[in-house]
Amino acid sequence: MVSSAVRSVSVQVPRLPKRAIRRTRVFDAKQFLDSTGLGRKVATFGKKETVFAQGSPAKHVIYIQEGGMKLSVVNQSGREAVVAILGPGDFFGEGCLGGQTRCMATATAIAPTTVLVIDKNEMIRVLHEEHEFSDRFITYMLARNIRVEEDLIDQLFNSSEKRLARTLLLLARYGAPGDPRKSLPKVSQETLAEMIGTTRSRVNFFMSKFRKMGFIHYTKGKIHIDNSLLSVVLHD
Repeated sequence: MVSSAVRSVSVQVPRLPKRAIRRTRVFDAKQFLDSTGLGRKVATFGKKETVFAQGSPAKHVIYIQEGGMKLSVVNQSGREAVVAILGPGDFFGEGCLGGQTRCMATATAIAPTTVLVIDKNEMIRVLHEEHEFSDRFITYMLARNIRVEEDLIDQLFNSSEKRLARTLLLLARYGAPGDPRKSLPKVSQETLAEMIGTTRSRVNFFMSKFRKMGFIHYTKGKIHIDNSLLSVVLHD
């Protein structure tokens, strides 16, 4: 005879181990470059003030937040050559990451400038740990290497007029992502001559020609660049 009593069966459900909830930290490259922190600080420089000199110890990578910088080198006879004009969003001093112990150029502010100074060890750490930042930095360095190659070709094959037009367009960031700058801080004709490898008198002649043709004009100490200046570069 089957008993009508129902035996209750206790079923124990095994408890799953609690997994630690890991919060994913999102790295913001822009915030990193716009703020101070461990191994990095913001510094300001007035126009014509030196950030570092040729031959000084190479210890930092520097990022330009606002303003502009001129990189120049001087040979043993005292002749100076401008190797780059940099603006917001540009890095310089990166040679220390490749083993350089001394700065190869002098960095001078061409306008009131704000920079982020990043210690070498902090820069190396961020490049290793933060993929977003390392991708951005590598993209920048590749673009700069391409620019150096184009500058060399420009020096070898183009006239000084074309070289000057191309330099002005590059300073205005023509063709860069986003809207190009319509104006740039007034750069001296001596500096432009040093950048393109010609004399100040030739630069003066071509700048006057560009102004008369409406390619450039001056307002409140700035040079305004018209996109039509590209026609000088493209003209054979």
